[in-house]
Order: sequence, then C-alpha cells, then structure tokens
Amino acid sequence: MTLVAGIDSSTQSCKVVIRDAETGRLVRDGDHTAGRGHLQLGPGCGDNAGAALGLGLRPGETSVSLGTSGVVAAVSHTTTSDPSGLVAGFADATGQFLPLACTLNAARVLDATARLLGVDHDGLTELALAAGPGAGGLVHVPYLEGERTPNLPRATGSLWGMTLESMSRENLARAAVEGLLCLMADGMEAVRRQGVPIERVTLVGGGARSRAVREIAPAILGVPVEVPSPGEYVADGAARQAAWVLSGAAEPPKWQPGQVATFEAEATPTVLERYREAAREVAGSQLR
Repeated sequence: MTLVAGIDSSTQSCKVVIRDAETGRLVRDGDHTAGRGHLQLGPGCGDNAGAALGLGLRPGETSVSLGTSGVVAAVSHTTTSDPSGLVAGFADATGQFLPLACTLNAARVLDATARLLGVDHDGLTELALAAGPGAGGLVHVPYLEGERTPNLPRATGSLWGMTLESMSRENLARAAVEGLLCLMADGMEAVRRQGVPIERVTLVGGGARSRAVREIAPAILGVPVEVPSPGEYVADGAARQAAWVLSGAAEPPKWQPGQVATFEAEATPTVLERYREAAREVAGSQLR
C-alpha cells in the first residue's frame, strides 16, 4: 500500500510513494541495523479519511457527521476540483478520493434550540416529532455562527414563515432539526455537483444521537440513512489501516462497524425547497 524510501537524518523526513499492496520499512542512512529496521510503515490518514475507512464506506456512500461542525465526506473513484471552494478534494485512506463539504453549524443548532425552549435533548426530540413535516410552514436557516457552506461568514440564523399558527414550541423544535438537515443536504448536493453519486448516508457524531434527527434525516436527505453504534471511527480506521499494512493484502481486512440501524422515510422535497428559498433570501441579503 505504501513504500517509504529512506529517511533524511538531518530532517527526519520520509519520502512516501504510493504503491499497491506494498509497505516500507524504516531505514536510516541506509542502515538496517539502527534498531528500527523491523518497523513497517503505513501511509497514515487524516481524521475524515480514517473515519471513512473505519465505517467501511464505499463509492456511492457518504458519511454525514454532526459535531461542532458538520461534515459530508463521500468516497469516490475519481478526484474532484470545485472552483467554488465548497467541496475540498481530499484523498481517502485506500487510494481513492474523499470529496468533502464542511459546515460551521451542526449539533450546536440543536443545543441552542433546546436551551431556548428550556428542554434537554430528549425533550427537544419529543417536541420535534410532535410537529408535522414542514413545521407548519416555519423554516429555520441555521447560520448561527455564520456559514462556510455556503460562504456567508457574516450571516446569522433566521426564522421564516412565522405566523400565529406556526409559532409553537413543537414547530420551533421541528424547524431546527429540519434546518440542520437541509443544511447538510445542501452539502451533499455540492458534492453531487462534482459528479459524485450519493446513494446512502452513514450518520455519525453527537447530533446523530437525537432520535428526531435519525428519524427525519432520510426524509430530508432523500436516501436511506444508516446509524452505527457510537464509536471512535477515526481510531478504528487507523487500526484497520495498520492491520492492512501488516497483512500485505490487496484489500483492507473485513471490518464490522458494530450494530447499525437503518432509517428510511418518504422524501419530503417541499421542505427542502422551502428551506432553499429562505436560504437564497439570506444569501441575497448579504450581498446588498
């Protein structure tokens, strides 16, 4: 998988060359007896690439991580180049590619809404699921910290469609969940515009612990959503890569991410359409 050709003793830097199903050994100044010649070296990877490998994602699948920030990371056979800057073109940990879109806002949208309503996260879930799809016409554009996807650093969050009927605790909770998921759906759409198919989502991160998020996600995202048991998937990916290097095999070892729950729901495209209308208004206001 990786060949490491030598170490410069003055800088301790390695030259790394990618090779299929090959590993390197640590060599210092050409001396195999320096006490470390038995060590095999692997390529390593970043956190999102490690998580993708730990989750066992394949082309056509993407992870949506809801933590402090939101991340859409899709495994792809082909590289991407997005002149808009919305999608970053990373490599994955297997020799393929990992186009990625990142949002500033994610799970803290739920934190802020729960705090506003005076409930914990279980209470927020109960309120959100008590409201119908579309939150009675209430739309939450959750740019609470500005936003990077789209690139609106000075934007703020906003509520649209406020009426006497829509302004209920249940609709406020539902609009927050839907707004967060619509934001991630736009991240997925940015990746799709690069020619990367997305047929299934794996939902992870602190926000994925919300039952409301899990149940509403497939309706907003428009694809089946798998939710694995909470785990350290970046570390799992690093361990899987290390096992792969040691095995010398052409493919990574089989790896079970644990128990996985699958959520499916009828798509609600009108919810996403109304969100996008509101988001365009917000973007337009930033240009005036």
